[in-house]
Amino acid sequence: MEGRNLNNDQNKPDQSDPQDHGTTEQAKRVVQKQRKSFSKHVIGGVIGILVILLIIVGFLGYRYFDNATQPYNQHDNQVVQVDIPFGANSKKIAEILQSKKIIKSGFVFDYWTKAHNLSNFHAGYYQLKPSMSLAQVAKALNKGGSSEPIQSSTGRVLIVEGSQIKTIANTVQKQTDFTSKEFLALMKDQAFIKSLAQKYPKLLGSAMQAKHVRYRLEGYLFPATYRADKKTTLKQLVTQMVGKTDAELEPYYKQIKKSKMSVQEIMTLASLVEREGSTTKDRQIIAGVFLNRLAAKWRLDSDISVFYAINSTKSTLTNKDLQSTSPYNLRLHLGYGPGPFNSPSLVSIKAVLDPAKRSKDYMYFVADLKTGKVYYAKDDAGHAANIQKVAKHNESSN
Repeated sequence: MEGRNLNNDQNKPDQSDPQDHGTTEQAKRVVQKQRKSFSKHVIGGVIGILVILLIIVGFLGYRYFDNATQPYNQHDNQVVQVDIPFGANSKKIAEILQSKKIIKSGFVFDYWTKAHNLSNFHAGYYQLKPSMSLAQVAKALNKGGSSEPIQSSTGRVLIVEGSQIKTIANTVQKQTDFTSKEFLALMKDQAFIKSLAQKYPKLLGSAMQAKHVRYRLEGYLFPATYRADKKTTLKQLVTQMVGKTDAELEPYYKQIKKSKMSVQEIMTLASLVEREGSTTKDRQIIAGVFLNRLAAKWRLDSDISVFYAINSTKSTLTNKDLQSTSPYNLRLHLGYGPGPFNSPSLVSIKAVLDPAKRSKDYMYFVADLKTGKVYYAKDDAGHAANIQKVAKHNESSN
């Protein structure tokens, strides 16, 4: 019974104070209010930050866009020749202009020209400058370019004796508005080359019949200084070079015919003589050696031909290089090969036409590259002795 009385408290109604309950509800409402206020502040802060970021991004974007509409370099008036290919859209053209450093941003240029309804561009070659504004560049592209590369300022092109076409291409790029790529492309332009052959038949007749040539005009771009006036085209510049060769050979065409060698063969030997000898006397003797070997049906065995065959300018040749199957490798093949290896001087051409009598019996030669002295021999034994002499001299000088 006593235990039951002790447990009677469990059945009594809740006697908590109503005032306490009201206080709890009020506290909850206060907390909720604070939370809402805090959320509003947080959201407001985030929005404020986003607005600031948008302002910053917008400002930076405006500055970038404004800067990109300015000339690439307002102080740079050097002409850059730009080739816009046929079928290129405005985006592609913008990329080309940016890569050529004519404009700062291809994206901005594309957008700007479309916004100003100036995107009706034409293919062709253009002479543009980094100092030009977007409006000036767009106006030039709308006007249209030339169908072939042209020179925009007066300049001079110096072709050094013994230069190969690939070297001349680099020279032209450095000294004119034309690129080496454009020059080399012209060297493969069969229609242009045929037009030159028609204009200079005595000079290029045999060259047009040659097989397996790398460049049909190799050897026919005469070493001299050429003037490239304003509006001179690349074709006109090359025509000057070929015309100069024809003019220099004009007094010798009858002699060439009597020699029973073609112009192509004369120019081929002259190009080897040009690189093998350094003095007029040595070139005459070396020319005689080559002619002696040809008459005996020996290989010319010129390392100059091997370097050209492997298309390299390295200083030494390996056994693999000497075995190159290129028709230009005259260490492997008999005869003259396809054609010239460089642009020879008139001195070398005349050496082939009138070789020194003293070379009548010489069949070999070796040059000391350090002294420039050339040693000649009539047989294998003498040649071997000369090679050993050169080797010992080089060893003692090291």
